[in-house]
Amino acid sequence: MKNFTYAIPTVIHFGKGQIEKLGAEIAQRSRKVLVVYGGGSVKRNGIYDAALAQLKAHGVEWAELSGVEPNPRIATVREGVRLCREQGLDGVLALGGGSVIDCSKGVAAGALYDGDPWDFPAGKAVPEKALPLFTVLTMAATGSEMDSIAVISNPETNEKEAFAGSCCYPAVSILDPTYTYSLPAAQTAAGTADIMSHTFENYFSPIETNYLADSLAEAILRSCVKYGPKAMETPDDYEARANLMWNASWAINGFLDMGKPVAWSVHRMEHELSAFYDVTHGVGLAILTPNWMRYVLSDKTEARFARYGAAVWGLDPALPAREAAEAAIRKTREFFSSLGLPATLAELGIGPEHFEEMARKARNSGFDKTFVPLSVEDIVSIYRMSL
Repeated sequence: MKNFTYAIPTVIHFGKGQIEKLGAEIAQRSRKVLVVYGGGSVKRNGIYDAALAQLKAHGVEWAELSGVEPNPRIATVREGVRLCREQGLDGVLALGGGSVIDCSKGVAAGALYDGDPWDFPAGKAVPEKALPLFTVLTMAATGSEMDSIAVISNPETNEKEAFAGSCCYPAVSILDPTYTYSLPAAQTAAGTADIMSHTFENYFSPIETNYLADSLAEAILRSCVKYGPKAMETPDDYEARANLMWNASWAINGFLDMGKPVAWSVHRMEHELSAFYDVTHGVGLAILTPNWMRYVLSDKTEARFARYGAAVWGLDPALPAREAAEAAIRKTREFFSSLGLPATLAELGIGPEHFEEMARKARNSGFDKTFVPLSVEDIVSIYRMSL
């Protein structure tokens, strides 16, 4: 393992009814917050009313920003920044899933930054300070409730980029599994694929000596395989929803990649799909991941895939490494398909027209030090395999 420093400042209140802790936590840090949410599902399922009741009970004032997109757009971030500045807001409360939380991170950091908040995802600036961020999670997927990362889209330039800063960790996150009961099955499926992809990105690394982190990654993957289908079949299965929610947080809170280089290769490739075609993130990952696995499988990598097959899919450890690796990759594809997720880009109406441009934009220096280094041509080949 390489040297590392690890710290998570986020307070997690996990379990049914934990929203009762929200008001007091916010009141310790903020007096007037921006409440951020998406298309209105939080109003239909009662989360919005419960959150506002907490604000009222603890004397916290608020303004609102609604309509956050599934791939949150920089224009929405800019509007949130404007509201915070004009109304003197000193905190941000995100009610929703990863998209709402990512948008809120952009708002929280942008409100205390003199320039355009697009400077963060564009790589022109790193957030150094941010308003306190509070989250009430409604979907197990991105892990944004317990990390410092946000992903923002700019439709005008066909860009979808991430930024991170230590100031962007949520101060407090409420994780109530019952708040995910009303999720449509398709969103649960996409969320499960997203959690697994985060775990894969950390697990498949040039450094394979972090036994603790790798074992936890395998446990998260087994948990997704066990509980993803259960949550879809029985939406109010508390055990299934609770495990998926906690899996999501730990898949990307930084623990799994401590001491190893991680390039987020498949995520970079999928971000271009979302930037050009507004694809649901988990759907794009479910299509690309098995093809990336097939592409990077070789004599050098087959042992890692064989270990994955034995640990996650229960394959016989005595199988020849290449046979086990190929079986593990097949099972990955079959599992995503069993959740109802598409297997090809053609199913989404996507052709090869932009593959070369997407590959050029996706590739950065991280692709030189990932599990298997990839060139622009390699990325194009993976896109083509996904047709």
